[in-house]
Amino acid sequence: MPSNFISPILAKAFTVLVFALIALPATAQQLHGRIADQTDPTQPLVGASVVWKGTAKGTATDANGQFILETSDVQTSEVIVSYLGYKPDTLNVSGKTEVSILLSRSTTIKEAVVEGQKERYSSLTPTNSQIITTRDLEKSACCNLAESFETNASVEVTTTDAVSGAKQIQMLGLDGAYTLLTTDNIPSLRGLATPYRLNYLSGTYIESIDIIKGMGSVLNGYESISGQVNVKLKDPEKTERLYFNLYGNSLAKFDANLNVSAQVSPKWSTVLMLHGNHLGNRVDRNNDGFMDVALGTQYNVFNKWKYTHNAIVSEFGINALTEERLGGQTNYEKDQPAGQNYGTESDTDRLFAYNKTSYTFPGKPYQSIGLISSATHHKFNSLYGLRRYDGEQNSASGRLIFQSIIGHTGHTYKVGLSYNLDDYTETFNGQNFSRTEHVPGAFAEYIFNNAENLTVVAGARVDFHNLYGNIFTPRLNVKYDLTANSIFRVAAGKGYRVANPLSENTGAMVSSRSFIFQEDLDPEEAWNVGGSFTHYFELGGRPGAFITDYYYTTFNNQVVADMYSNRNAIEFYNLVGRSYSNSFQAELQYEVLKGFDVKTAYKYFDVKATYNGQLMQKPMIPEHRFFVNLGFATPFDKWRADLTTQFFGLMPLASMDEADHNHPNNLIGKRNSDRFYTVNAQVTRAFKRWDVYVGGENLLNFRQPDPIMGASDPFGSDFDGSMVWGPITGRVIYAGLRYRID
Repeated sequence: MPSNFISPILAKAFTVLVFALIALPATAQQLHGRIADQTDPTQPLVGASVVWKGTAKGTATDANGQFILETSDVQTSEVIVSYLGYKPDTLNVSGKTEVSILLSRSTTIKEAVVEGQKERYSSLTPTNSQIITTRDLEKSACCNLAESFETNASVEVTTTDAVSGAKQIQMLGLDGAYTLLTTDNIPSLRGLATPYRLNYLSGTYIESIDIIKGMGSVLNGYESISGQVNVKLKDPEKTERLYFNLYGNSLAKFDANLNVSAQVSPKWSTVLMLHGNHLGNRVDRNNDGFMDVALGTQYNVFNKWKYTHNAIVSEFGINALTEERLGGQTNYEKDQPAGQNYGTESDTDRLFAYNKTSYTFPGKPYQSIGLISSATHHKFNSLYGLRRYDGEQNSASGRLIFQSIIGHTGHTYKVGLSYNLDDYTETFNGQNFSRTEHVPGAFAEYIFNNAENLTVVAGARVDFHNLYGNIFTPRLNVKYDLTANSIFRVAAGKGYRVANPLSENTGAMVSSRSFIFQEDLDPEEAWNVGGSFTHYFELGGRPGAFITDYYYTTFNNQVVADMYSNRNAIEFYNLVGRSYSNSFQAELQYEVLKGFDVKTAYKYFDVKATYNGQLMQKPMIPEHRFFVNLGFATPFDKWRADLTTQFFGLMPLASMDEADHNHPNNLIGKRNSDRFYTVNAQVTRAFKRWDVYVGGENLLNFRQPDPIMGASDPFGSDFDGSMVWGPITGRVIYAGLRYRID
C-alpha cells in the first residue's frame, strides 16, 4: 500500500481516537490519590500499599506514586497506607474522591537485604520498554555506551568501517540515526556527534538504560522514528560515595574511571565522574597492512548537582571531553605528507551542559511545572585518506512542561512549549555544508488510566521549522492488561528528522567512492506502527517472561544513501518509490535454577529501499539473528558468570564489482556476507567492596576475511573499507577490578 495513502488514514484514525478518549466520562465510585515522601513531596513512593481497613481489598501505587481504589461495596471509610521504610498511616476518606498522602520515614526499621530481580521488560509503562540495569551493565566490559548493549537482544551495535573504529546502533533494522538517543531524557548525542557518539559516555556514568521500541512521547521532540534509547546517569543522591574501575585488554587498551559523590548539605548533593582511556598499540592480526583497531586517547569529565527543597527539585550538570583517534596503515603517523600512507584522524572537543527544574504545587501532588534546557558545543577535525572533513555544531534547546489532571488522576494531561536551535558548519574536501535551524514548537499529551487494565497516551505536537515549514507529529500508545500477567501494547505515530548525510555516512569515506548529491535533500518523514505482547509466567516455581513484538516503518521521504548504482560513488537523493522496515522479535526469559537465568531471542528483519528505481534490500542488515544469554550467580553474588552467544545471518553487501549491464537499471553486482557466530563470556568474583572480573569477547576467534578491499592500493579505485559485517580483531581477553564505598 503506498505511503501517501497510509498517512491520511492513520492521521484520521488518530484524530478520531483522541477525541473519543477525551470525551470519556470520569469513572464513578473511585478514590484517586498519590503517595509521596513527606520530606520531599516530589518523590513518589512506587509500590506503596493502599488497603481498605479490615478487608483484603486494595491496590498499589504506580510509577508516579498514584493509585485508584474502588469504593463500591466497601463497608468502611478508612484506608491503611503502608510502605517499607515508612510509618504506616490510617486515613478517613469518607466523602472524598481525591487524596494526597505523605508518609514519614521510620526511624526504627533495621536494614535488611532483599534478594530479587528487577523486571527487564516493564509491566507498568504504556510503551514497549526494556531496562538494562546496573547488573546487566556489569555482565560485560562495558567501558562505554557502545559496549552496554552486548547482553541485550533489542539493540545491535555495528562497526561503520574497518579503519576509523566508528560504531553505531541499530533498532528495528534501521540505522541509529533514526533512534532518539537521550541522557536523562534530554536529547544530547545527535547531529555531528553521530560517528563516535557511543564512545562519549563511559559505562561507569550509567545507572540504567531504557530502550523504547516504536513511537514514544511527543515531549522529547519529533526526531524519534524507530524508538528511543534513554541513558539514566548516576543520581547524586543515590549513587555510591566512591566508585573506581580499572580495565585492560589483550590489545593493550586501558580504561580508568573514578566516581565521587557527596551530600554537601541537606539540600545539595553532587557527583563527579571521571573517565580516561588509551590505546597506543598497533595491532594487525590479519596482516593486511592496516591496524585492526584505531588508536585513541580520551579524557572525559561529568559533574552533576542536585538541589531539593520542599516542592522544588533542580538538577544541572556539565560534561566536557577531548578525544584523539588515529587509524589506517600500520606505518601511518599523524600529520604525514598526503599520499605517503593511508590513515584516518579525528580530533574532537565537546562541551555539554543542562538544567532540569520542577515545581510541584502545594496540596496538588499531581500538578507540576518544569523547565528543561541544554546547550551543546561539538567541534572536530578529521581526515579520511586524502579527504578532509571538519565540522562544528552549536545547539541549544528548551522545554516548558505543565502537568495536571482533568477531574481526577485517571485523566492526566501535559502541555508545553519547546525551542530548538542547531547551527551546523561542515567542510568536506573544501566544500561548505552549513545551515542554521530554528524550531519553536508546542505539544500536548493526554493520558487515560482506568486503574484496572487500560492506559492510553495520545499526543501531538506542532513545530515551525524555519527551513522546512510546519511539522505535525501525532503519536499514540495503548496498553491493555488482558490479565495480571498478560499485556498487549499498540503504538503508532509519525516522526521527522533532518538528515546529516556526511556525519551519518563517514564509513563510506573509508573508500574510493566519491560523494555525489543529486539534489537538495528534504527532511525525512516516516510512519511507525506496531505492537507487543508480554506474558509473565511461573514454571516449576521459577519466574519467566515471554515477549514478542512486531513493528512496521514506512517512509514518506528518506535521504537515500545509494551505494548500489555506482561502484565509484555514494549518491544521495530523496526517496522515489518505497522504503520500509519489517521487524519481528520473540524473546524468552526464564530462571531455570536458583541463580541461573536464561535469555534467548530470535529477530527477523525485512528492510528495503528503492535504489535507482529498483526496490532492494538495504546493505549490512542480517535477515535473521539469534541471541542467547546465560547468567549464573551464587548466593550473595560472590561469584557471577555470564555467557552470550549470537548468530548473524546473511547480510547483503554493495560490492565494488563492475555494474551488471544486463540489469535493467544497471545496478552493480550484489554479494552477501557469511553467516557467523560470536561468543562473549565473563566471570566476576565479588568481595565486600571489591569486584574482580575476567572475560573474553569473540572467543571463537571469528574474523571477517579481507574486511578491506584493495588494501594493497588504498589510493586506488578499488579501495573499500566500508563493507564491514563481522569482527575484525578476533579474540580479545580482558580483566579489571571495581572498588566501591556505598
